[in-house]
Amino acid sequence: MRRCGVDTKVKLFLERADNELVIAEKLKVLSEDEKAKRFLKIHPDMTFYSSVISHSYYTIFYAAKALLLTKNIPTSSPEVHKKTFNAFKEHFVDTGVLDVQLLEIYKKLVIRADALLEIFHDEKWKRGNYVYNTIAQANQEPAEDSLKNAKTFISNINQVIKKN
Repeated sequence: MRRCGVDTKVKLFLERADNELVIAEKLKVLSEDEKAKRFLKIHPDMTFYSSVISHSYYTIFYAAKALLLTKNIPTSSPEVHKKTFNAFKEHFVDTGVLDVQLLEIYKKLVIRADALLEIFHDEKWKRGNYVYNTIAQANQEPAEDSLKNAKTFISNINQVIKKN
């Protein structure tokens, strides 16, 4: 019975990660599509790049939580983001587990676990720096980078979870 609950939670966090990725993609489009802005009655100068960064980070965060739950490693408040990052690093990166699994999945092209960890770390930093400290219009380039990182991260995590 416990395993079933974990599988349900894994699925829930993967769905949340997917939802965050979809909204990040749509907010990026909305930031750049003048017709969509007119249709939705949004001022032409408004952008949502800070939100793209934030939602991209949450894509990564929820995907990491899902992967941790496949090994019965829950994280919770307080400091859930820090705990999730540290548990992801400790249980999947430092142990080499993720590299081995990614190697089995990709054979030729390997995304190293430390590369995923660096994505997670960088996006966590960007979430704090760009979302809270920078004007939205200046965030286009970091938003594009965040969206790319989120896609890379969730794609790899989904493959590892499917393999298990």
